[in-house]
Amino acid sequence: MEHRWSGPTTCTNKGSLHHKHSMDDSFFVRSPSLFSHTVSRRSQTPSPYLHRNHSRSPDIIDSNRRNTSRNGAISSSPTETPISSFSKLTSHNHSNTPFVSGDLSKSTSRRSTTPIIFSQSTTRKKPQHVEKRLECSLEELCFGGIKKIKITRDVISDIGIIVQEEETLHINVKPGWRKGTTIKFEGKGDNKLGYLPGDIVITIDEKKHPLFKRVGDDLELGVEVPFLKALVGCNITLPLLGGKNMFFRVDDVIYPGYEKVIQDQGMPKSNVCGQRGDLRLKFIVHFPLNLSKDKCIKVCNILETCF
Repeated sequence: MEHRWSGPTTCTNKGSLHHKHSMDDSFFVRSPSLFSHTVSRRSQTPSPYLHRNHSRSPDIIDSNRRNTSRNGAISSSPTETPISSFSKLTSHNHSNTPFVSGDLSKSTSRRSTTPIIFSQSTTRKKPQHVEKRLECSLEELCFGGIKKIKITRDVISDIGIIVQEEETLHINVKPGWRKGTTIKFEGKGDNKLGYLPGDIVITIDEKKHPLFKRVGDDLELGVEVPFLKALVGCNITLPLLGGKNMFFRVDDVIYPGYEKVIQDQGMPKSNVCGQRGDLRLKFIVHFPLNLSKDKCIKVCNILETCF
């Protein structure tokens, strides 16, 4: 059987061409891996493995096309990579200047929308203020005066440690102040490291008076009257705030629940200068507790003639 040699030249040329073609293909197939750290961050660079993902939705392909057309370095086809683009990348990569830094900074600045705010505030805050209560008599709230209160607070010494210090505060009580009035002393509270000095808030409290009861700007006073004087009238001596007395006469028949108002003898009005409230008198009638039978008959006979 005769075997013919068809010629080594043809086979060699085809082999060399096939070998050259495979080398070129392998170069272009592997060449994206050289830039996988750069190109893949800028855009979704298609590779030969993307042939498996033809089942993706058109929306994803369109978004890839928009990304690749924006960057301008990759072809618009999702499956083909032109030689010219890789040649540009290869020639650019062989130069000394890195080609990714500028593009990445631009793309990052376009995508990043969160502002970065650096706080340079050095404002110090105050600690919680200290509350104190100051009891005042009704006379002090009526006429005013100077009240003293001793406090103990934390302060920072010269060597930087916290020590306790006593101090006496003077409060100028104004006429007409009432229960619940507050006075603030700024910077007289506790001191803490890294904080501004705190404040002290003084709240006025009213002592209970043995005779008078305060209702707003008015004063109430209870007056006890015996039964006989309640019927025929009487002269009454009234005590006032400050130690003075007031005399007046009641000619009316005083009955349980009877009231009489004396104007301008109450508390000063703090919001209106020179004006005062009223003094309201509430009468209490004392009835006789023990009466003999004869006395009861006489009282009944007298009272029957009055009606």
